[in-house]
Amino acid sequence: MDAPPEGRTETERETAADSGWRALRPLALRLHFYAGLLIGPLLLISAVSGLLYALSYQAEKIVYRHELTVPVGERALPLSDQLTAARDARPDGTVTAVWPGAEDDDSTRVLMSAPGVPEGKSLAVFVDPYTAEVRGELVSYGSSGALPLRTWLDSLHRDLFLGDLGRHYSELGASWLWVVALGGLLLWTGRRRARKREMLRPEPGAKGRRRVLSLHGSVGIWAVTALVLLSATGLTWSRYAGENIGAVQDQLGGTTPSVSATLEGGSGEHAGHEGHEGHGSGDTGPRRGTDIGIDRALGAAREAGIGGKMAITLPSDGTGYVVRETDATFPVHLDSVAVDPSDGRVIDELRFGDYPLLAQLTRLGIDAHMGVLLGLPNQLALAAVALSLILLILWGYRMWWHRRPTRSRRLSGGRPVPRGAWRRVPLTLLLPLVAAMALIGWFVPLLGISLVGFLLIDAVAGAVMRARATR
Repeated sequence: MDAPPEGRTETERETAADSGWRALRPLALRLHFYAGLLIGPLLLISAVSGLLYALSYQAEKIVYRHELTVPVGERALPLSDQLTAARDARPDGTVTAVWPGAEDDDSTRVLMSAPGVPEGKSLAVFVDPYTAEVRGELVSYGSSGALPLRTWLDSLHRDLFLGDLGRHYSELGASWLWVVALGGLLLWTGRRRARKREMLRPEPGAKGRRRVLSLHGSVGIWAVTALVLLSATGLTWSRYAGENIGAVQDQLGGTTPSVSATLEGGSGEHAGHEGHEGHGSGDTGPRRGTDIGIDRALGAAREAGIGGKMAITLPSDGTGYVVRETDATFPVHLDSVAVDPSDGRVIDELRFGDYPLLAQLTRLGIDAHMGVLLGLPNQLALAAVALSLILLILWGYRMWWHRRPTRSRRLSGGRPVPRGAWRRVPLTLLLPLVAAMALIGWFVPLLGISLVGFLLIDAVAGAVMRARATR
């Protein structure tokens, strides 16, 4: 009988694959153990703050109900009248942008730069579109218009209120999250089972550490895809890995374009990402010369197809109005146009469909990470993933507690997989693995630096243990 085309029987191929995984599994288990033990606290902080942030969108609607909503009237006043009311309320401020209400009971948000407002933020004056009554004023941050509650939670999640130093915590957590998640996936799916579907649910009747392991693995396999995506999108905001991601995106032609508001016309591009940072309402000084007014500029934008939820950036010297859609729920409406303030002519326009594919995917990924892509369902999904990560971390520490040395009173990290796991990995697997980790460590610097730190700690711990054994 002729040999199979591959030259090996099905049983031989399964045995070879099993042999390769059997060599790699102790190494993966040891890495998963140390990463979970040492990076777990950072991930726990990120998960708890991320859970609170996901719920903050709905909390804002309750806490700031008076500013955000108004009684529905018969006819809305022109935006210019609402703008005048906001200026009268804060004559010391300079208007930079206006956000008309998207729903009938929404207030109009007038954004200003004003004394006492921190750099990078704006003063939001809320105006009743039917009566021009000023409903209140709050500090606003970011392109999503985060108000003080969400801004506080955002800063907690991003940098623990420590500025650039605190950003290292979130970058380190995001750098390791995908490693821990994929490592756990390999370990859980690589276990021998009578039926593969058993990995999708906790083991019935299990007790003790086996029950905790069953919960940890079954919940993890449902959450792993979302965790990896959160890690990837979170790294786009990071300091070091984010720069490398931006450089690769530029090389691949995925730079996010922006509409040009210069009066000479033309198209411009920028490499920044909207999200946790940046406001996009910048104020470069008042415009001098003829101005058709905000109402006519809005009318010109509507004729160009801009509608729904919008933000209007006022012109400054040398630039025109920018009217952009801000509805990030799916399907997204993110088109924008620039209007010449002297005659109402559209001088540039940009449709979301014209974005490079990579820029579109980046924007969708970031919006999903922030909980705005699908609105409330997106926020509930993020809350569920964050809660899953919290449980996974707590179950992981519970398993570590089960494995702790009970007969010793000295401080110990428990019993990891025995040392020397890498020596049992064939060179045909070990060398590509080392090369891949070196490349990843260079691209995600905090991952590489911390991995070297883990290896050094492990080497020192091994030397101490050998010295004690010798004595």
